[in-house]
Amino acid sequence: MLGHIKKSTAFALLLTMTAVVAACGASKPQSNDAGPATEASASASNSASASANANAGTETTELTVSAAASLTDALGEIEKAFEAEHSDIRLTFNFGSSGALQQQIEQGAPADLFLAAAAKNMKALVDKGLVEEDKQTNLLNNSLVVVVPADGGAAVSQLSDLEKPEVKNVAVGIPESVPAGKYAQEALTNAKLWDALKSKTVQGKDVRQVLQYVETGNADAGFVYKTDALTADKAKVAFEVDPATYSAIEYPVGIVKATKHGKEADEFYRYLQSQEALDVFIKYGFTVPK
Repeated sequence: MLGHIKKSTAFALLLTMTAVVAACGASKPQSNDAGPATEASASASNSASASANANAGTETTELTVSAAASLTDALGEIEKAFEAEHSDIRLTFNFGSSGALQQQIEQGAPADLFLAAAAKNMKALVDKGLVEEDKQTNLLNNSLVVVVPADGGAAVSQLSDLEKPEVKNVAVGIPESVPAGKYAQEALTNAKLWDALKSKTVQGKDVRQVLQYVETGNADAGFVYKTDALTADKAKVAFEVDPATYSAIEYPVGIVKATKHGKEADEFYRYLQSQEALDVFIKYGFTVPK
């Protein structure tokens, strides 16, 4: 009897120990499952924090560049290349006639750099202390051509042909504010044709509008830069104007003294003078001063 009791007690004790071990075993995997989840959560939190800190540390500077309308296509390509190399700088262009852009800067309009299609526009800003003399340089040269609609129209091969009866309208940039118009006026004056053609003249606010007049048939001929003619689909070059009849076409670039981003403006100023940028300008028909 006593032996039977001892066996029962031992058996009960064995069952109790087995239950305890089973309970510990069941709780242990739960602890292991929770560990990786907690670590993953902490890792994601740390990653997000690092990303936020990185973004907070990287600020993008926006440069406003006032540029002659004839530079639109070339600068569009240069913009992509420059921003690819300078992820912290974004370029915003304000295209228009050089005279109008000059006046905007004189009146306090925001601009970090100025690219004009005439030296006189840059000189005016230098004389007024709005651009420092040592922060501007002649970047490019261009030439003047006469274009006609690509699908035909009047046959013209020299300035005197613009007097023909079939040439009813001649598009010219406003000489007072559009350098291309001023160069055209010089050439026509030297050929003693400016007054004779006044009744036919249709004036455009910039060289791109002059090109548009010809492309849409609103003008039978127009004076534009060679670079604009090369990009035209609906206009073609009738002839190149003799460069001896007008002033040299120069494109100066300068940093506006009032810029709040001097370092970044200087980076773009120097980039525009790099061979990489000059090759793009040459591709679009500009020439580089020797």
